[in-house]
Amino acid sequence: MDTWQMIRTERAALVEALAALPPPAWERPSLCSGWAVRDVVGHLIATASMTPPRFFAKLIGSGFRFDAMVRKEIAAVTAGRTDAELVEALRGRVDARTGPPGPTMSWLGETIVHGEDVFRALGGYREHPVEHLVAVADFYKGSDLLIGAKSRIAGVTLTATDSAWRHGTGPEAAGPMVALVMAMTGRQAALDDLSGEGVAVLRGR
Repeated sequence: MDTWQMIRTERAALVEALAALPPPAWERPSLCSGWAVRDVVGHLIATASMTPPRFFAKLIGSGFRFDAMVRKEIAAVTAGRTDAELVEALRGRVDARTGPPGPTMSWLGETIVHGEDVFRALGGYREHPVEHLVAVADFYKGSDLLIGAKSRIAGVTLTATDSAWRHGTGPEAAGPMVALVMAMTGRQAALDDLSGEGVAVLRGR
């Protein structure tokens, strides 16, 4: 399946899930340190609205401080918008095929992972097509781009309990595919959803 089509499917499902959230949930902490749910949604909107030229212009405008640029973009997107307006803004980017510079697969990963930063923090994972999760896991296992997944999982065997996916050597960390993807990106909460001696190794990184 085309990567952008997978991104579209994930965005559309996430929009519907966000639309059903009760108002108090939007102010709850996500799995992203310092970000509430509405901040994560603002970031997803900002990313889906970005282009490489705009990215570099905004990075220069932020003094080449990536984190500062991200915070400014979140503030610009969320300021004055209600929760419902944020949902509609993200809905308006479902079909977008723009983003910062980087591999297209990274935006599929961002959509899935940031969506679960919201819903895992609120109590449980959403359902995802397994081929989407496998595609993201296959990308992350060989990449240290931004999140350092390749180094994080080195020396650990990751085994999915709900698909045939398996990667690595060493002590095993086993669990649902979505939890493995989240663990690869450093989400400590996802380690509670895995079992095996490899979990302790991942917890220490």
